[in-house]
Amino acid sequence: MTENERKYRELIVIPRRWGILPTLDFYIWREFMVKFSILIFVFIILFILSDVFNDLGDFLDADAKMSDMLKYFALRLPGNIRFVLPIATLLGCMWTMAMFGKNLEVTAMRASGVSLFRCGLSIFVMGFVVTLVNIYFNERFVPRGNSESEMLKERITKKRKDVQSHLSYRSTDRMRNWFFGSFVEGDMQRNVLIKFLSPNGTVKEDWNIKVAEYDDDKGWRFIGITRIPYSDDGMLPMQREEIFQKQFSRKEIPESPDDILNAIKDEEDLPSWVLWSTVQRTPMIPDRVKACYMTVFYYRLAFPWACFLAVFLGIPLATKNERSGSLLAIIMAVVIIVAYIVMAQVFLMLGKQEYLPPIIAGLAPTLAFIIYGYCKVFYDKN
Repeated sequence: MTENERKYRELIVIPRRWGILPTLDFYIWREFMVKFSILIFVFIILFILSDVFNDLGDFLDADAKMSDMLKYFALRLPGNIRFVLPIATLLGCMWTMAMFGKNLEVTAMRASGVSLFRCGLSIFVMGFVVTLVNIYFNERFVPRGNSESEMLKERITKKRKDVQSHLSYRSTDRMRNWFFGSFVEGDMQRNVLIKFLSPNGTVKEDWNIKVAEYDDDKGWRFIGITRIPYSDDGMLPMQREEIFQKQFSRKEIPESPDDILNAIKDEEDLPSWVLWSTVQRTPMIPDRVKACYMTVFYYRLAFPWACFLAVFLGIPLATKNERSGSLLAIIMAVVIIVAYIVMAQVFLMLGKQEYLPPIIAGLAPTLAFIIYGYCKVFYDKN
């Protein structure tokens, strides 16, 4: 290259632009939102059809009311939306940027001094917003929707009685077994049997309680107690004793009605703050249960960021094949998102089985793919 050619190229180099570009940003945002909205609608319809295909037969066999069926499918929607959002974000980003690339619009933007990262700024912002929405859905609607939909289905199809009937609970310190004829949500229970155990696991006392009241500050208050002590070997019942009332502090009996009710729920049906607080308040919780709770907790923190991950991956993949069109980019996107989902589920299972520390099992797949997408953006930006 001659000196004159070198000077000429230096003269035509256009500096990168990072400032506010309202016309360009609005144009890219509008194109993305059109495609994103279409994908959201299509995927939600597909998930609803899948639920109808899987569950409608059970409802028809049970002669369920139309209102109950509609309520069930509505309760299932939040759980479906949390999976729809990252997929729609990824494909929407791919679709938008691939079409820009096919029409050489990305080339024109970059030739004007707008970097690849700056081209997709409005999409990055939307990816962050969708991530926050996904976090809100995960915490506010998904656990409650999943739990209530399953209870509704089981009640309508009569496959199982109320999950709160004939409830048993073992305290985390292994010192008490609770039995409820009918557990109701709230701080007052009736007709409760508690077996107090010795450290070696034998029964020390049976307490038949007419009314058990719980107060967050004072703890449990039992009214109308029939106490039956046992011999040292836990085999022979001794003389029973009638007690009008007995108060136990939260230190003496730390479990609350919410703890007892949450123990019968699947960890996937519990909000993240319940998982965290349960582990923190019950140091004697079994290691297997703690591993399940904390793995799901970290997974919940990471999974919504798949929406942001989708943008990091979508922009460089879509613009890499500007002239070849969107087909190759979409195929690559599908492969990547399937790989991510499979890896996340494998790590989730390994964490629950205690093969991996919970923090690694829950966070590693998402962090790995976010780092990969970040590197792709800045590797391909020039």
